[in-house]
Amino acid sequence: MTQKGLAGHKARKRFGQNFLHDEHWIGRIARTIDATPADTVVEIGPGQAALTRKMIEQAGHVTAVEIDRDLAAWLRETFPETLTLIEVDALKLDWQTVYPDKRIRIIGNLPYNISSPLLFHLMAVADRVIDQHFMLQKEVVDRMVAAPGSKVYGRLSVMLQYRYRMQKMFDVPPGAFTPAPKVTSSIVRMIPKKTEDLLPVNYQAFSDVVAAAFNQRRKTLRNAISSFLTEEDIRNCEVDPGARAEALGVEAFVRLANAVAQKGNVGI
Repeated sequence: MTQKGLAGHKARKRFGQNFLHDEHWIGRIARTIDATPADTVVEIGPGQAALTRKMIEQAGHVTAVEIDRDLAAWLRETFPETLTLIEVDALKLDWQTVYPDKRIRIIGNLPYNISSPLLFHLMAVADRVIDQHFMLQKEVVDRMVAAPGSKVYGRLSVMLQYRYRMQKMFDVPPGAFTPAPKVTSSIVRMIPKKTEDLLPVNYQAFSDVVAAAFNQRRKTLRNAISSFLTEEDIRNCEVDPGARAEALGVEAFVRLANAVAQKGNVGI
């Protein structure tokens, strides 16, 4: 696909494509990422290369994951020396095979329709990720960084905050994209916690308890996680059985999960 052909490329709904085109926002995002030639940068969904070009300017080389065959062909033609392409669905990619011996920086304008599953998928390589900078739907980023007690604090908040330190950087208006989405986007910075700093937990139990606790938000914990723990068990974790999930911080969920694991109630 030539540059002329690219101009006629239409965003594909099935890939959730909205292409960033506003130079002000492209520059601001690039400055926020602040890549260097020492970095191994992996971009998810380079699209029409708006941010890719800036990353190549900063880092000298970028590896990109692109599912759209037409765009992948154009990207190969346009950046023959400075871009390595992995032509696959980022959700199906085995991220353990991407620079397995290096620490990487991951960036991307994530399609709204796969953002949450992809964030969970990437947790598999968090131990060798330096940081992640993503553009996501504002509503999703607000959930990711929400504090306990917030109306938008939920499963996504707890699971990601266990593994990462996260910071919402700034919002990006719909007009910065073609086609313009119906929602505002936000940039989020995610820095994986060091493995030694993570609270010890049975991860399956943690995932199960958090999912059950938020499955019906209005339920108290004594009801929401009754299949895992008794009211007395919950109290023994220094947690109020009458509280709702949204009131609990990550540490409280870890205590509950470890109690579940100790009772052998994992995966029930």
